[in-house]
Amino acid sequence: MTTRVRITRDWAVALGFGTIGLLLRLWNLASPKGKIFDEVYYATNAHSLLLNGVELNAKTGASEFIVHPPTGKWLIAGGIKLFGYNEFGWRFSAALAGSISIILMYFTAKALFNKPFLSGFAAFLVLADGLHLVHSRVALLDIFLLLFIQIAVLALINQRYWITSIALGLAISTKWSGFYLLVALAFLVLIIDYRKFRFLGSSNPLKNLIQNNFVLRFLQFGVLPLATYVATWVGWFASKTGWDRNWSPNIAKSFWHYHAEILNFHAHLTEPHPYEANPWSWLIQGRPTSLFYSTPKNCGASSCAQEVLALGTPVLWWAATFTLAITFGYWISRREWQAEILLVVVAASYLPWFAFQQRTMFSFYAIAFEPFLLLTIVYVFNKIPRNQRQITLIFGAVVLANFLYFLPLYLGTPISYNSWHDHMWLPSWI
Repeated sequence: MTTRVRITRDWAVALGFGTIGLLLRLWNLASPKGKIFDEVYYATNAHSLLLNGVELNAKTGASEFIVHPPTGKWLIAGGIKLFGYNEFGWRFSAALAGSISIILMYFTAKALFNKPFLSGFAAFLVLADGLHLVHSRVALLDIFLLLFIQIAVLALINQRYWITSIALGLAISTKWSGFYLLVALAFLVLIIDYRKFRFLGSSNPLKNLIQNNFVLRFLQFGVLPLATYVATWVGWFASKTGWDRNWSPNIAKSFWHYHAEILNFHAHLTEPHPYEANPWSWLIQGRPTSLFYSTPKNCGASSCAQEVLALGTPVLWWAATFTLAITFGYWISRREWQAEILLVVVAASYLPWFAFQQRTMFSFYAIAFEPFLLLTIVYVFNKIPRNQRQITLIFGAVVLANFLYFLPLYLGTPISYNSWHDHMWLPSWI
């Protein structure tokens, strides 16, 4: 098969999965009506950015202290610009980002394993994950964080480090938690450089690394991400009405002060929430976040329920928790580079949360590493010596059935209360 035919086939399959994902994400996207969960902040902020370049209070016109950088909200604003300040408008960009994420999953698996069947399987796994679908249908920031992380990792696998650094800068400018991955990938690239010098027979690979690559890597993983991050605040810099924009005559000091206050907020965010979840429970979906719940009267039953539940497809996440452990075992014993990359991304996006046990946290933060967690399933299935395709298809069928069973909770479809209660497999889901 020629290279051109191979590329065409890859794009056809990837776009096919992406299109199915987009249709599922756009279907009835304007429901539920109104701003659900943190859309009350992010959709509102996005609209203000569109109108003013900074976040202002819509009623008073006063500047507002906002605790997340602007990139994700600018992307939400793009949907509002196209379709208006309504539910479809403020959710559209998330739907588009989620669909692109599926396409990126295909090419990431292709770069890792170079097997079209497993690449399609990887794209299917993201397509059939409820947490990913829910994030792609609400105006929250996390799907954009994930999108930039996926771009960064795919570029890193292909050794396009400048693209990696820009994507990481955009990730951090969506949510600060992207910084952990920046540090992890920077160290990983330095380790890769060290190994290359050692492989080439260098008697002092560390010295060669410092002399030949360190400045370049500092520019790529230090200067450029920072410059990208600062550039995303252009609205605040250009405005005189942004929060504490004039705190000091020196704009750099005002910018630093703003960030110190953001850091202070995140460090002391300990207010109890009914859906807060400790990171220990994230992988097994112990306490999913209910983004919306109501009791409508139009489901054909005497008692109805309508919920948008940020729940990963249970069978998929439980299997991925198991394959993550197997992947770690393979890395310990064989040091395979595919396992290393997946483990680094998952660890950098997941483990830091354990250091903030007092902070209010939600299980949907796990979306930041979800594709890479699911790729551990692909990694393990790639090790199956016999009947690999058949076993993969059987597992895929089970995942699809589980996904379709929970689909009403992902799409916010009204169902009978009894049916809703039957979907609550664990008491902690209620």
